[in-house]
Amino acid sequence: MSRSAVAIPEKLFFKIGEVCELAGVQAHVLRYWESEFPMLAPQKNRAGQRVYRKRDVEMALRIKDLLYEDQYTIAGAKKRLANDLRGGGKLKVVSGEEDEGNASSSTDSLDPASEARATLKAAATIYSKEVGKKTAEDREALRRIASELRELLSLLEKETRGSTSN
Repeated sequence: MSRSAVAIPEKLFFKIGEVCELAGVQAHVLRYWESEFPMLAPQKNRAGQRVYRKRDVEMALRIKDLLYEDQYTIAGAKKRLANDLRGGGKLKVVSGEEDEGNASSSTDSLDPASEARATLKAAATIYSKEVGKKTAEDREALRRIASELRELLSLLEKETRGSTSN
């Protein structure tokens, strides 16, 4: 099967409409995928709108390929993505040549501490949903990762507080 490469613009954040356009699906489909695939977890800005990062767009495109092109079921796509992520598989990225308005989405941009917090939340979600399926060794590795993420979050928050007081 031949897949058309999607050029993802070089932007920090994407709105749901932009991701829909890139992926060729409607917004309700993306929101449903978010409920089914814990690895697709866009952050929300202060206004409560979904803010997708480049890796979220890549994940949405990968999910679409698995479901629509490879004809996986939701359960099959979840297993395939979990195996790909566990095996260190990388998502293929094609960057767009033109820069489509980077500054337009920077008003509600998220600081590193917020991004770390969202990553920790996503890791906790994956951990809690998959805990029954993991071995004791897997659970311990996930606990260590969560601990390291908490330490990083703490450092980022201290750095953010320090830079705002100067």
